Amino acid sequence: MIDRSAVVLLSGGIDSSTTLAIAKSEGFAVHALSFDYHQRHKRELHSAGLVASALGVTQHLTIQCDLRDIGGSALTSDIEVPKNAERIVSSSSIIPATYVPARNTIFLSFALAWAEVLKAEHIFIGANAVDYSGYPDCRPEYLSAFEKMANLATKASAEGSLMFTVRAPLLSMKKGEIITTGLALGLDYSLTWSCYDPQPGPDRLHESMKDLFPDRDPSLSALSPCRKCDSCIFREKGFQEASAEDPLITD
Repeated sequence: MIDRSAVVLLSGGIDSSTTLAIAKSEGFAVHALSFDYHQRHKRELHSAGLVASALGVTQHLTIQCDLRDIGGSALTSDIEVPKNAERIVSSSSIIPATYVPARNTIFLSFALAWAEVLKAEHIFIGANAVDYSGYPDCRPEYLSAFEKMANLATKASAEGSLMFTVRAPLLSMKKGEIITTGLALGLDYSLTWSCYDPQPGPDRLHESMKDLFPDRDPSLSALSPCRKCDSCIFREKGFQEASAEDPLITD
């Protein structure tokens, strides 16, 4: 019997956290999958854990895979994180140095493997092709191609017991729409993290949340967004569009 289980890729950012909230609202038993790939912004894994706990996932698995051995990205090497707001806004056709080679293909492959074991036909990813940095593995044609591959490459699909679907519910949303959707579902964005280049700062986790997660590492909450990288700029744009305050920012 195939149940309503789903695998959700969870980085701890706005998009993946909202996607998880959507999957939960649709009644799925969510198995959240995160990756410690030795990213520069490892702080996001702390948020992934907080979001997974707050939303009551069935299981949260974190895969260890060191992509610094491959490098080729500002997030996995010593390449400087771009902080040029004018370029980000005016030239989305240029893929920035924060692109991690084949990252979504790697992540989706792990998600597919886990989904096959769980007999979960739905794989959720928070890809967005509107307010994004131009990464090619966030485009709808890429996701469609991966889904087709998934149904060719697995034992379960070959035997006809499973038909995998790659779900990207945020694909055509503006960032403001994503945040509005998450707020309507009760998602607490103070638990999320977006910045590629965290800076030392105060612990901004709400007091009520601190009580819910007494075992958290407070040093990871005591970081502030740089507010200059691509991810910070898109986050700020989204909260402005949603006419909401970002709980991670207090001027």
